[in-house]
Amino acid sequence: MSKLSTPIPTRQTNMDIELNVHIKPKGISDNIAFMFVKLLRFFADLFFAKRYGHRAIVLETVAAVPGMVGGLWQHLNAIRKIRDDEGWIRTLLDEAENERMHLMTFIEIAQPNMIERFLIMIVQMIFYNFYFFLYLFAPRTAHRVVGYFEEEAVISYTQYLHEIDNGAHENVAAPKIAIDYWGLSEDATLRDVVMVIRADEAEHRDVNHGFVDAMDERRS
Repeated sequence: MSKLSTPIPTRQTNMDIELNVHIKPKGISDNIAFMFVKLLRFFADLFFAKRYGHRAIVLETVAAVPGMVGGLWQHLNAIRKIRDDEGWIRTLLDEAENERMHLMTFIEIAQPNMIERFLIMIVQMIFYNFYFFLYLFAPRTAHRVVGYFEEEAVISYTQYLHEIDNGAHENVAAPKIAIDYWGLSEDATLRDVVMVIRADEAEHRDVNHGFVDAMDERRS
């Protein structure tokens, strides 16, 4: 039996997107989301320090969860209420796919050991269950968490770029999976990969903060 395979289309990334964006928390929900993400950032800095390749693997393990959870709940909600989803389902599922490709790319680059692979499974299990129930009971807060999470991701990848430019991390050749997915040149490097991934994260930041704004408009 032949193996079925659906090619992933080349991703078009907006490299001109604004990077230095921060939405100030307003209200209890936003402050809870902001403090939660800052807590995650604290532990990431403590555990990984400047091992950005390995940090990215755990970061993308977490980042690949919200889009899939949100897409599922929006799908079920649209069916239950018999209404149009206004494009939310596709947007969230595309986000999940994009974050998964980030993860697959950094696995090729950082080559995690067995302990780190075990950590990936543990982090995914814990965060999936947490985010599932957060989205069930507080979807607005859930999207704000992702917005702030992506703000921190942009900062982390900017720091990663500085480390590459300073020679602290070798600017190795980009893996083929990244070249194919983003349509990079055959001589693309790690720096090129980090650049496009940072732009992707900035896009997810704006989308999720935008979802919060849309929810607020519905309630007003």
